[in-house]
Amino acid sequence: MAAAKLTPLGVAVLELLHEKPMHPYEMAQLMRERYVDNRVKLKAGSLYHTVERLQQNGFVEVVNTQRDGRRPERTVYAMTSDGKDAFQERAREMLGDIAEEYPQFLSGLAVIDDLGADIALQELAHRITRLRAAVAADQVILKRLATDGTPEIYWLDVRYATAQRAFELEWAERLLADLSSGRVRFQDTKTTLSLVTKESHERKTS
Repeated sequence: MAAAKLTPLGVAVLELLHEKPMHPYEMAQLMRERYVDNRVKLKAGSLYHTVERLQQNGFVEVVNTQRDGRRPERTVYAMTSDGKDAFQERAREMLGDIAEEYPQFLSGLAVIDDLGADIALQELAHRITRLRAAVAADQVILKRLATDGTPEIYWLDVRYATAQRAFELEWAERLLADLSSGRVRFQDTKTTLSLVTKESHERKTS
């Protein structure tokens, strides 16, 4: 039976357990403090479910339980040797392989002409407004990380996400300008597109 493939959240959990054993509540706190929730979807329910799956697969194990006053008992987990092996394998894949990803923005761009000029320009402007706010927030985070002494190698993911978002903002602003000026024109009638090139058609009919 093939080993279970680690999800991004599973990798994030094992990433923390490299440091020390901890309970899920502490994991969630650290993930938010370190902006891990900017790259993985972090919800309390999904985090606890992920830890349970890691335990079922033998990647983590219970090493302690803690109780603080009247609060519910907290289970402390540590990474196993199998967990370390699985983490290494998955981390290498995530860094070295090119994954097939399908951002919904690409589909939005593909149907922009179907929306019509008024709606398309309005929605694109909304996107740009949100991107500007996100880019500004990114700069605050980068400045904080650069000044608090955190080694840069620990926030390369933040640097990449910031650069990617800044590029998207620049590209979207340029597209809005092109559409608004008419350099890229909306079509009054739908053009029928074909993947058959002129050369291939001539070869078939000759």
